Amino acid sequence: MEPLRSWRPGPAGGGGPVLVSVTDFTCAYPYDLPKVYRAGLELRRAWPSLEGAVGLWLWTKPLRLRSGSVSIWETREDLHRFVAWPPHVAIMRRFRDRGTIRAHTWTADRFDPAETWARAARLLAQAGEPSQTAPA
Repeated sequence: MEPLRSWRPGPAGGGGPVLVSVTDFTCAYPYDLPKVYRAGLELRRAWPSLEGAVGLWLWTKPLRLRSGSVSIWETREDLHRFVAWPPHVAIMRRFRDRGTIRAHTWTADRFDPAETWARAARLLAQAGEPSQTAPA
């Protein structure tokens, strides 16, 4: 079954090489899933103003207590800037002991939405495997 997902474009064009980041958070407690997803929506609202952000899918598999994102960036530095952004840091601190997070990244010569989502979906289907960086 396809997870629920929503696309949000960013200010960057994504016409050249991109970095893709896939996050997968599995909640330890069912009552945390709505809180985690709402936190993602808070970050999503700021997406159009984030430097280097090409776009973002939020996704959720509620029956599996999982949610996360597939974000596309112009550069690795843009992703690092987002990871260090105070609102993101605050959310990560709030939920760090409430479940398990996995993250994967890869680069692509250009952003192809269908290809990117298909590759991300394959990674998400492998839940439970150790975190790894997917080859480019």
